[in-house]
Amino acid sequence: MDKKTQRVAYRFGKIGSLAPLIAAVAMILWAAFSQSNVNGYVLAFFAALITGIVFTKDEKAYGEALVYGLSKPMFAVIVLAVILAAISGKLISSSGVVQTIASYVVAAGFTGKLFVAATFLITCLLAFATGTSVGTYFVVIPILFPVGIMAGVTPTFMIGAIVSGAAFGDNLGPISDTTIASSATQRADLGMVVKTRTRYSLPAAIGALFLFLLFSKTTDKAPVISGNDGTINPISLVMLVVPVVIIVLCMMRKHLITALSWGILAGIFAGLIFGIYTVADLIAFPGGFSVSGAIIEAITGTAGTVAMLIGVFSLLGVLECSGFFEDVGTLLTRLAKSERSTEATIVLSVGILSMVTGVISVAIVALGDLINEIGEKAGVNRYRRANLMDCTGCVFCFLAPWTVHCVIPAQLTAQFGDAVAVAPGSVPLVNYYSLCMMVILILAIVTGYGRKLPKEYTKSAPSD
Repeated sequence: MDKKTQRVAYRFGKIGSLAPLIAAVAMILWAAFSQSNVNGYVLAFFAALITGIVFTKDEKAYGEALVYGLSKPMFAVIVLAVILAAISGKLISSSGVVQTIASYVVAAGFTGKLFVAATFLITCLLAFATGTSVGTYFVVIPILFPVGIMAGVTPTFMIGAIVSGAAFGDNLGPISDTTIASSATQRADLGMVVKTRTRYSLPAAIGALFLFLLFSKTTDKAPVISGNDGTINPISLVMLVVPVVIIVLCMMRKHLITALSWGILAGIFAGLIFGIYTVADLIAFPGGFSVSGAIIEAITGTAGTVAMLIGVFSLLGVLECSGFFEDVGTLLTRLAKSERSTEATIVLSVGILSMVTGVISVAIVALGDLINEIGEKAGVNRYRRANLMDCTGCVFCFLAPWTVHCVIPAQLTAQFGDAVAVAPGSVPLVNYYSLCMMVILILAIVTGYGRKLPKEYTKSAPSD
């Protein structure tokens, strides 16, 4: 039997099929308002999965749907990336490089709101160049986040600047999976898509930059960061080889897992050669059935995030096998009447699906043919459709507190201690890029901003 098309039947029809999702949303809101860490979201998704058992008519099919969700390649990629990134981050944070860079930053007077703005711009450039928002978190957060805190910035605004910059790069980067997916599904030239998308992304980036300069909170007394003994060691700067290797390989379009693995190997080699680490610092077997060292500490520290990802992808399998995504597409298609209502439908459909799946490219690919069809009928040009899809994903997916764009940054901050850890529910409130993009999307649909294209775009458009 084809698991992809198998329907899981529920008691009480549609209401019963939505019970797991309703349970997840309720628990997520509870966790978010309670400022819970990642573990609160773990409870939310496992509560959803257990709730589904009560309502399903076929427990075997329900179990197979859970497994189907875990069989998706994206699940393995994200889990491995989280674990490998934790190791690379541990190599950096334990080396003293953060304290060394922070001392130089403070001495130069580059602190407070200026550092927040610089962090946003640096992250924008890295995400744009590498085309990966998640990969950017793994590179930027272990270095710039703790440096920013030592430079007097509150943890929440540091993570907000990083997530905002990653959203910009994901949105506009020509090698981003979302840019490629949105242009390919709408049969639009990739170069022209990037050019026309600047109408949306650049105003959002400028707005976000001003908001960070205006509203970022700073403090005269920085919180204590775990592992910060105040020691300044210029030799530790060699550990910057870790993010450099990862960035270069990502720019060369190597797989994220490959890039992270080579970054770890480069960090271990540099750390041992320059005496920053001993073998026992990294791996040790002290006896008594125990293992110690930076590497195993990093791996075990990801347990909460990995557990949450298991719950997320299991729920996705259940929703897909219950026909939820198909029902959303069918319902929203009925709303597409005029050009404006079609644009609103595109935003709503991609927004809902990207928020539920937590992966923008999945939502774009899943709805690509449908949006292409209704867009052509309503006269919405291919570039407009591609831009609305991508920009919408960078709003809804980045602002949902259970997605990787909130959970992974929160998990990466936790390694520096509870005093500076950022709750996933706090991240959307300071993601100024996505919030600005939301305003631009509303104005674009209401006023028609960006709807009409210059003649050179329409002339160069490929035929369907």
